[in-house]
Amino acid sequence: MIQQTDFFFEGGRNGVLLIHGLTGTPMEMRLLGKGLNRAGFTVQGMQLAGHCGNVEDLLATGWRDWYASVEKAADDMLGKVDHLFVGGLSMGALLALKLAADRPQDVAGVGVYGATFRYDGWSIPSMARLSFMLPLLKKFGIGRERSFMEQPPYGIRDERLRAQISTAMLGGDSAAAGLPGNPWYSLAEMYALAARVRRQLSQVTAPCLVAHASEDDVASVKNAELVMRGVNAPTELLLLDDSYHMITIDKERRTLIERSATFFERIVAAESAQLIAA
Repeated sequence: MIQQTDFFFEGGRNGVLLIHGLTGTPMEMRLLGKGLNRAGFTVQGMQLAGHCGNVEDLLATGWRDWYASVEKAADDMLGKVDHLFVGGLSMGALLALKLAADRPQDVAGVGVYGATFRYDGWSIPSMARLSFMLPLLKKFGIGRERSFMEQPPYGIRDERLRAQISTAMLGGDSAAAGLPGNPWYSLAEMYALAARVRRQLSQVTAPCLVAHASEDDVASVKNAELVMRGVNAPTELLLLDDSYHMITIDKERRTLIERSATFFERIVAAESAQLIAA
């Protein structure tokens, strides 16, 4: 049974839509959301379709369902704010980039957090590194019951937090910590999404804050470099040296909050200056 774990923090007329990753939960965006709200932003942490339930709930959805839920959440936010920013973690970063590519008139800026086009981090087993072949296996109906199980350090450098998250995840609390494994078919959907977003990167014209762990255990910095090279927009790179993949909750989350708030505020100030000059 899917549990609702999305959140909404009311603030000013500048809003941020936060998108969690594959098999994840809005809880992984909550601390970032609270920090941005303290900085004056209205924040919505959305829940992707099929998430925060069991494996079958997730397998009943694909990337188009996940993206449809992003578009719906964006439409809801646009009725409440004057400037909409969108930030995503891991696969959520790809969904954020796609929204910016598809709807440049709606997205003022993007927080690209730990973007994951490929699982090529140092903790990924060699077998899992071949997961880009999964769309082909899915096409032939192979491996629906199979999953790649999460591996230590589970994207978290903070050992105390890692213990808490892994206990909840392995204990079956998917609403709090996500699923303990990535189903092959869901990964196939993610790779299909990644291929689509790579083709659309040049359509992203909103400024992007590209934040990534320099020692990301799940997705190497090459993923961030791909975004920096591909988008047709001003970019700012933030490399975090004391975190792993889950940068929204790990040791340098306060740095991420501060840099994100400053980045978004600067965009609003620049737009206001342009309006005054006109």
